[in-house]
Amino acid sequence: MADKALRGMRLGTQSMETAAGAELAARRDVHYDCPNGHIVTLPFSVEADVPLSWECHCGALALLRDGDRPKDDNTKHQRTHWDMLLERRTIDELEELLEERLELLRAGRLG
Repeated sequence: MADKALRGMRLGTQSMETAAGAELAARRDVHYDCPNGHIVTLPFSVEADVPLSWECHCGALALLRDGDRPKDDNTKHQRTHWDMLLERRTIDELEELLEERLELLRAGRLG
């Protein structure tokens, strides 16, 4: 008997309520400018926090048109082995060491 009561309805996908008389949230259009010249326009709720950047359809990072720019991180870049080596020795010293090691290698005393 229960099978006949549900016939003709797709369970979980449709609601019996209609959208008539429903009040939609207030919205505003927000514009983002892509560095490739594209303009991305998205609707946001008036109450929503608008992000400063949005990914454009081309993959670039589009920035909010009339907003603050994201802060540049002035963080120190990670030092590489080469950076640390240059803190201890000059290029002339490194060239001299290279010549010494190559002479030892050619003489067969290195290995």
